[in-house]
Amino acid sequence: MNSKDVAGEIRAYVVAQFLAGEDSSDLTGDYSLIESGVIDSLGLIRLISHLTETYEVSFDDLELGPDNFRSLDAIVDLVTTHSTASAA
Repeated sequence: MNSKDVAGEIRAYVVAQFLAGEDSSDLTGDYSLIESGVIDSLGLIRLISHLTETYEVSFDDLELGPDNFRSLDAIVDLVTTHSTASAA
């Protein structure tokens, strides 16, 4: 799985679900999604559900901490790590 494709899809999902109609030009890979309020606790649940369905990955409880979902880069790293592990 290409991390660039994953990054583009996840960014598009975040923009569509959480920033609809808002300026998303600040949404860089390291932009803090949680601290900025783009994603709240309910949004995090929706995002995790989207990731598990779209990329057919599952996360253990330790991975569900906010550090893994703090930015687009962190989310992409988490998903590509799981995708690589499940493909091996």
